[in-house]
Amino acid sequence: MNPARRRSALLVGVAAVVVALDQWTKSWAQQDLKVGPRHVLGPVYLHLVVNPGAAFSFGTGASSVIAAVAVGLVLAVALYSRRLVKSEAPFLLMMALGLLAGGAVSNLADRFFRHDHGAVVDFIQLVSWWPTFNLADAAITVGALTLAVSVVFFPGWRPAPAPARSLAGTSPASPSPAGSSSLETTALGTGPTCAPSGTSAAAGGNLDH
Repeated sequence: MNPARRRSALLVGVAAVVVALDQWTKSWAQQDLKVGPRHVLGPVYLHLVVNPGAAFSFGTGASSVIAAVAVGLVLAVALYSRRLVKSEAPFLLMMALGLLAGGAVSNLADRFFRHDHGAVVDFIQLVSWWPTFNLADAAITVGALTLAVSVVFFPGWRPAPAPARSLAGTSPASPSPAGSSSLETTALGTGPTCAPSGTSAAAGGNLDH
């Protein structure tokens, strides 16, 4: 498998794993945490919460705006990754984009398909003063941090440039065959107006006779 396909497979694979794990854990939480919170270890609890806001309960009350931003994020990652898979982008960057895309897609799936009025299922509570979150929120956070690390430690790579397109459908630098032939003929002095003088004199002599 060539590097471009490996980058593409890594991004899609990471995103798919994030969506699968997040959706499975949310379905489990909706079934097993209805009776109340469950203590895990120390300050960590599993507590079912329906969150209409963004990650970590921010932006509550603006679910439609948050959904639109999430759709824009997914589209931006999809379009930009087409150029990145053909470039020298580090695999760490592709993993970061996969985490971002997977987290955004999974939370969007909650808003569109779980019938909670555009809300997202949260169930992980680390400490009492920190908002409850889910695996998709964690993937988005880790993806953003990984993206920053990849930009800092791999500053030399650049995405592959978009291919240039000519309006006429052909390269403007390539001359037409007819134009090239006429230019070469004129330059060499072999055009029809440059007949040898001897030929003209002979023709003139024939006319005198």
